[in-house]
Amino acid sequence: MNRELIAKVCHNVNKAFCESIGDFSQPSWEEAPDWQKESAMSGVDFHFGNPNTTPADSHNNWMADKVKDGWKYGPVKNSETKEHPCMVLYEDLPKEQQTKDHLFIAVVRSFE
Repeated sequence: MNRELIAKVCHNVNKAFCESIGDFSQPSWEEAPDWQKESAMSGVDFHFGNPNTTPADSHNNWMADKVKDGWKYGPVKNSETKEHPCMVLYEDLPKEQQTKDHLFIAVVRSFE
C-alpha cells in the first residue's frame, strides 16, 4: 500500500468536490502544507486498519486528530489559529461536508 499515493488521490477528490460546490480554498497536493498531507495519510491508515468504518467514524477520527493537534471549532477554517467549522458532531455537519467523508472512504476502498 502506498499511503501517500492514496492520500493524494483522496486529497484531489476532496479538492475537486470542494470546487464543485464553489469552494476554491483547497491547495493542490503539491502545494498543501505538511499538516494537511499528514491528516490525509492518517485517514488512509485509519480506514485500512478499520475497514468497516462509517462516514461518521471517519469524521470522528479526523476530529480526534485535529483536537490532538490543538484545533477547535471556528466559523472559518484558519490554520494559524487552528480553527475549523467542521469541528462539530458528524450529524451537525452540512450534507456537503458529510459527502467528503463518503468520498474519502470510497477512494480508500478502491485501493483494497
